Amino acid sequence: MKPVILAGGTGSRLWPKSRAALPKQFLRLTSQFTMLQETYFRLLGLPMEAPLFICNEEHRFLLAEQVRQGDISHGGIILEPMGKNTAPAIALAALRATENGQDSVLLVLAADHLIADQQSFHQAIAKAEILAEQGKLVTFGVVPNCAHTGYGYIRKGEALGAGAQGYEVAQFVEKPDQVTAQSYLDNGAYLWNSGMFMFKASRYLEELKKFSPEMFEVCQQAIATETLDLDFIRIDADVFARCPSDSIDYAVMEKTDAAAVVPLDAGWSDVGSWSSLWETASQKDANGNVVVGDAILEQVSNSYINAEQRLISVIGLDDVVVVETKDAVMVAHKDKVENIKKVVDKLKAEKRSEFQFHREVFRPWGSYDSIDNGERFQVKRITVKPGEKLSVQMHHHRAEHWIVVSGTASVTRDNETFLVTENESTYIPLGAIHALENPGKIPLELIEIQSGGYLGEDDIVRFSDRYGRTSDKKDPA
Repeated sequence: MKPVILAGGTGSRLWPKSRAALPKQFLRLTSQFTMLQETYFRLLGLPMEAPLFICNEEHRFLLAEQVRQGDISHGGIILEPMGKNTAPAIALAALRATENGQDSVLLVLAADHLIADQQSFHQAIAKAEILAEQGKLVTFGVVPNCAHTGYGYIRKGEALGAGAQGYEVAQFVEKPDQVTAQSYLDNGAYLWNSGMFMFKASRYLEELKKFSPEMFEVCQQAIATETLDLDFIRIDADVFARCPSDSIDYAVMEKTDAAAVVPLDAGWSDVGSWSSLWETASQKDANGNVVVGDAILEQVSNSYINAEQRLISVIGLDDVVVVETKDAVMVAHKDKVENIKKVVDKLKAEKRSEFQFHREVFRPWGSYDSIDNGERFQVKRITVKPGEKLSVQMHHHRAEHWIVVSGTASVTRDNETFLVTENESTYIPLGAIHALENPGKIPLELIEIQSGGYLGEDDIVRFSDRYGRTSDKKDPA
């Protein structure tokens, strides 16, 4: 079995924690590990090959770093030049899994789901693998515990295999209204559509070619262009841009006569909203509150409070969600958290940075935190990991002062290279070609003060970069 872990979502309904540059699969929301790491760790103990990861180009270093931190062995990280939904992403993985005459059974998982009962999850996987070996395209249907209107449903058909390993899929149905959802729950033949799948790579490709031949053809051409860049598997952007965009449900599963479903009763959630995090939390106080971080509550019940940096005080409220980050606070009634997406859409339309970035931004070399700014200045706290180096670059519109707080910096400024140690500083004039490197064994911490007429992150001319980034607005710093 070869896991394929899809890590391309944006998780906008979990704003302000989840942002375009740091979506929910890369966040620690339910444990000390990120959602992506948890997705891999819950597979441990199963006989499996090293997993394939698939993510967007802009998230590649986030994924690589979390794989490194989790000591996760993998079979490569496929980079999508642009999002085309799940069907093409899975096709790329299936094509790669059939190279050199191989034909693995693929276990396709989203990187941002919660599954509380690992043993029951493994048992469902074992049942699905039997059906997949028989040529079935298997989806996992979650046994519903309420009349949920936020999920699509699957109606079970005839039982398959000895002891009912699974069922034929009688029907896929869209997200229902409340009355219809209650009828599905009462009927007992309906399961939530989890978005997890298992099938032989060749069988998926056969069905994709049958029902979406253009998608199959473009993906085949794209994977033929693959090049290796460190752990990353790159494909030609111009070729992949021609690929139709569609989900695996619409492109294949709703059309094939080989669809099967295995019931899953393992404490599953897609963690699609702040209210779902409250619902799935294992620890609530005596009043039904979930508290993360520093908070003082008075006459509050059945609420979710998440404080990142400051003290939050909530008084006399029930059924609310309060989430604080370094640069934003979100307050909502638990029943209205689905409307957070409308706030995110407004942020995007107004081109506000809070749509894409946190105040602290992570880069392959470390991170920077924009702690203060004004009309012609900006102050950042910069952390550079041991042995890492920022690109050799220059700025047209700003000068920079660097003050080392801890560690040692190797500074290149035009034609000279020198060391700056704790409590020392240096100056980078406007137009100077410069670079910053941490030659030590501990993190380098420094304060950067920028001054000038324009302080945007896109004011960078990059001359060389060990991470293969280019001088454009999509890939700054």
